[in-house]
Amino acid sequence: MNFTLHQLKVFSVIVQKKSITKAAEELNMTQPAASIQLKNFQDQFDIPLTEVIGRQLYVTNFGSEIYNIAESILNQVGTIDYKTQAFKGLLSGKLRISVVSTGNYVMPYFLNGFLKQHPQIDLVLDVSNKTNVIKDLEQNEVDFSLVTISPKHLDLHEEPIMINKLHLVAASSNSLNIKSIEDKSIFNRIPLIYREEGSGTRFTMQEFFAEQHIQPKIKLELTTNEAIKQAVVADIGMSIVSLLSIKNELSQNELKIIPVKGLPLESQWKLIWLKKKNLSPVALAFLDYVKQEKDKVYNKFFKWMEQY
Repeated sequence: MNFTLHQLKVFSVIVQKKSITKAAEELNMTQPAASIQLKNFQDQFDIPLTEVIGRQLYVTNFGSEIYNIAESILNQVGTIDYKTQAFKGLLSGKLRISVVSTGNYVMPYFLNGFLKQHPQIDLVLDVSNKTNVIKDLEQNEVDFSLVTISPKHLDLHEEPIMINKLHLVAASSNSLNIKSIEDKSIFNRIPLIYREEGSGTRFTMQEFFAEQHIQPKIKLELTTNEAIKQAVVADIGMSIVSLLSIKNELSQNELKIIPVKGLPLESQWKLIWLKKKNLSPVALAFLDYVKQEKDKVYNKFFKWMEQY
């Protein structure tokens, strides 16, 4: 058996992408070149690694076993490269992270210092709703995901980062008499703006309403946090949003927090990753950075939240 590390890499990416064409794009190769590498690798085994049904490429059970071994080998080789670069004071590679939309107010502050320390690292950051973020994680397309709600159907590691607070907010011009609010019955009276299905914020809101036996008056449903903020500023309705996302609107007196018993809702921002995943040297370095620096990052950029 005489396979090369390049063949292992090509095979590994083909399995991840479930497509020779997409793998070739990822590896900056032509599709015929990737096909040749897959064929040369396959020729060293008597058992098929992949099969094509229609136009879809499928990985056989044997292929999945070889893929796991290939990933382990490539990660070990990556560790050698990492150690070599570390002794030179350098670290290079690709870091892939998927982030729920509100997490976009969090993750850049944890990436900033890390990327300055390691300028040769390439970052791929995908910001989407909770459903798509979990899909990326499930399909092993990212190293980490940033969420507040972990999926129960996946076997995961978690690293808590910082608190998340959800407040009820209204336009500063809203005429609601705040002093008259004594309990959660306010949700039976106000027009409430919801995030779309699949959103972590919506899930947290619904859990709260279910626990408190509240049937809110839903005004409309919007797909982005920014759209919700603009609708609230325009006094179309109120919404429960992450405090992180409204710092500017509060300071500019465009929004106000409505104090309600039981709020703010609190959860934890956390990095999650698959237990079965062999993290690359770059991913391991980022995880170490987050563990060591998260308190400093919080105190520098997020301590303002404690006044609310």
